[in-house]
Amino acid sequence: MYGKYRHTADPKGRLIVPSKLRDELGDAFYVTLGLDHCLTVYTEEGWQGILDRYNAMPISQSRKIRFLFANAAKCEPDKQGRFLLPTELREYAGLQQEVTFIGQGGHAEIWDSGTYDALEKETLTPENLAAAMEELGF
Repeated sequence: MYGKYRHTADPKGRLIVPSKLRDELGDAFYVTLGLDHCLTVYTEEGWQGILDRYNAMPISQSRKIRFLFANAAKCEPDKQGRFLLPTELREYAGLQQEVTFIGQGGHAEIWDSGTYDALEKETLTPENLAAAMEELGF
């Protein structure tokens, strides 16, 4: 998944899956807590991979991840591509009316647009871009 897409949440907390991501996410996907107060979106296959790794962990390590599962929501968009995002997830990410979806390879993230714009402005520098390219082997 890749790209940056802006959408507006309706008063009920419904979002529209960006059309470019609909085929990749499929008929159902999972949304949970992400880093930096965003939300992370996984395909069913991606979510199953996380479950498999979780179930293989010793219980002493698995408790570190309990919040990821406790706050997860299975989302099934309607014919217009709308899905309801639970209040707790919207509050965690500070989502207001305008949100930004960003593709992150094997998953996507949902950000409050103002928060994402500020983060991008702060961190998108030539030096940081060069360091990222170097990490990828370019």
